[in-house]
Amino acid sequence: MPATSSSQAHNSQVKSAIRTLDIIEYVVAHNRGLVAQEIATALAIPVSSLSYLLATLVEREYLVREGRRYNAGPGLARLQLTGNAFTLADRAAPLVRTMRMQLNETTSFFVREAWEIEAIVTESSEQALRYSVPTGQRLPMHALAAGKVMLAALDDSELDRYFAEVERQPFTDKTVTDEAQLRRQIAQARESGFATTDEEYSRGIEGIARLVRIDGNPVGSISVAVPKVRFDPECGQRVRDMLRKTAALLEGN
Repeated sequence: MPATSSSQAHNSQVKSAIRTLDIIEYVVAHNRGLVAQEIATALAIPVSSLSYLLATLVEREYLVREGRRYNAGPGLARLQLTGNAFTLADRAAPLVRTMRMQLNETTSFFVREAWEIEAIVTESSEQALRYSVPTGQRLPMHALAAGKVMLAALDDSELDRYFAEVERQPFTDKTVTDEAQLRRQIAQARESGFATTDEEYSRGIEGIARLVRIDGNPVGSISVAVPKVRFDPECGQRVRDMLRKTAALLEGN
């Protein structure tokens, strides 16, 4: 019975992939936009399944929706680009998405902007209790795991400048603002390769982050935010393993 179930799941995934490619090819082959009913009728796809596939293709910009009609989107052109033409966000996005799917916890890729960090890719958990990371918003380095692991990548002179120039605001009663204590956390991150936070920016949220280097240069960090009620040693180890693997994949691109 389990083998049959596994086979059915595999066949369903293959069928979904084929349908996705069929939709793209059918829409691209027409010089006019197509409405969903036209696509469903031509390709014999149930409307319920088609709606999900169309929404995903629009979200990924392989199709664009104009009113009720669907046309080829700019995402198709990206498929013909060489590796050097892709942005860091383009390269990080599929790996962040895969991590979120495997962990079902909010996963983000951050870059440093002066003495702050910003999420350029984020995928929210699909669980009812979850944490959402805003994109395009500057956040403090000292209160988030993603920021602490990037502080750990600074050399000593840069780190001295950070402490001299930045006023570290407390966000909860657990936020570490003391320089000596923060330096100890940074030293631990340098040694372990990971930085953590425990309800320092948001109540009830634990964070773990890993630095990403490309060609030896720190370019950002991958972070996972987990509600404290779901966080235990087993969860923490799984997150660390996934972060280590994902950072290595991104560094190898």
